[in-house]
Amino acid sequence: MLKLEDARRIIGAAELKAAEIGQPMNIAVADSGGNLIAHVRMDGAWIGSIDISIKKAYTSRAFDISTKDLAGESQSGGQFFGIHASNDGRIMIFAGGIPLKQDGQVVGAIGVSGGSGEQDHAVAEAGAAAL
Repeated sequence: MLKLEDARRIIGAAELKAAEIGQPMNIAVADSGGNLIAHVRMDGAWIGSIDISIKKAYTSRAFDISTKDLAGESQSGGQFFGIHASNDGRIMIFAGGIPLKQDGQVVGAIGVSGGSGEQDHAVAEAGAAAL
């Protein structure tokens, strides 16, 4: 089970990576039910990315897959084409969401938004590694 102190550590590591690459980000951590534990909007991060970061965390937990991988499977002709229209629009199908695992079990997820897909994913990976 993720605790607030875990979420803060994950967000802290993600913030360091975002600062390293020079891109302010919105960073969200969700629990095993996909519910928000904590969120940070770094100074200068886009306001429109707040919602996206939270939804990326939800998506990663809801399907236990990175949003980067889900994006590849949700394109026209893919097995999950149209999935973004499910769950009342809460599904994000671009990079930046990663499930968080402890002892092989998914215990939550991180969602990052504010840069390119590659930047969002790299920042999310840095946060996930802190768990």
